[in-house]
Amino acid sequence: MKHLTELLEEQRRFHTRRWFFRDCGVGLGGIALTSLLGQDRAFGASSPTGQRPHFAPKAKRVIFLFQGGAPSHLELFDNKPELTKWDGKLPPAELLRGYRAAFISPNSTLLGPKYKFARHGESGAEISELLPHTAAIADDLCIVKSMVTDAFNHAPAQIFMSTGSQQFGRPSMGSWVTYGLGSENHDLPGFVVFSTGKKGASGGANNYGCGFLPTSYAGVPFRSVGDPVLYLSNPEGVDDAFQRDTIEGVRALNQKRLGLVGDPEIATRIGSYELAYRMQQVAPEAIDITRENAATLNLYGAKPGEASYANACLTARRLVERGVRFVQIHHEAWDHHGGLTKGLKEQCEATDRASAALVTDLKQRGLLEDALVIWGGEFGRTPMVQGGNDGRDHHPNAFTMWFAG
Repeated sequence: MKHLTELLEEQRRFHTRRWFFRDCGVGLGGIALTSLLGQDRAFGASSPTGQRPHFAPKAKRVIFLFQGGAPSHLELFDNKPELTKWDGKLPPAELLRGYRAAFISPNSTLLGPKYKFARHGESGAEISELLPHTAAIADDLCIVKSMVTDAFNHAPAQIFMSTGSQQFGRPSMGSWVTYGLGSENHDLPGFVVFSTGKKGASGGANNYGCGFLPTSYAGVPFRSVGDPVLYLSNPEGVDDAFQRDTIEGVRALNQKRLGLVGDPEIATRIGSYELAYRMQQVAPEAIDITRENAATLNLYGAKPGEASYANACLTARRLVERGVRFVQIHHEAWDHHGGLTKGLKEQCEATDRASAALVTDLKQRGLLEDALVIWGGEFGRTPMVQGGNDGRDHHPNAFTMWFAG
């Protein structure tokens, strides 16, 4: 009997998650190694993120439309009729007990929505009049109004949204996805980042960093006009043959150093040089939206030669179409502590058409079936007023995101 009990306990131990990840020789590192060893030869050993997944993922590509600064869910997706009735009045004291905002005082009055809502699609989703294009694809969206976060200032909240932690040094979402699934194109990075809007991300490069993962999994910032990456083109007087010789010379030196110290980051550096060389041929074509027809350009509202959100969305589609695993567009422009009425209208005009066009375009091309499009910011905005009578403070307790695909 004792022997049977011990045998059952041994079997139970072998089937627990804790044992699998702690004691099993496979573990996460082994899974990653299995993926690497199982990669298709077409990717080549020189691509550090060229592995195939060890399972069949349903979503094979991700486009994250990050709305930095935090758009007001109360004017865009989360209709609150009672808030209109309470406009200009103090909120009930019991609702503010223990509440902490970034700037406003507990004595701030409530502010009713500045724009009207209507129901759209078979789902009857309530969407603001500011978002007519998004409203037209309402039935393709999963709108989540119950988002919360632990942070109420921009930088830590953006880092938390991107990495799952407010602390520096954790891998970003795009890094984890690329680490787990690899890239389908060994001539382009697996994780590409665009920055549009009025300024760069409050969380900086931490929003697309690799943390403790190898640096080959970090996001690569692209530009939507000119060279995709600065200094990607050969300098004047340098041809491809000379550039290839230079790369080979640097590779030989790095290989020698790798043999001496065994630092895996040196191998990553070798792969990065090789990728940069291959990108010289492939990346300019990948971001060249002049190759799109007039109907597609009009769908997005894209204008070749401009550094715009619309151009970035169209370029994102071209990149995932070519095997890039994760594209993040960071549009930092939604921090409306004041000037809410005018500012929201401007940003919706700049982003609504292209965001909806991306979903429509992916769907028309059959790419939405195995893609995930994410739209949202780092937190919401308070139901209380800030900045006279036309602004809202940071609100971590409720905000909205939508998903398609």
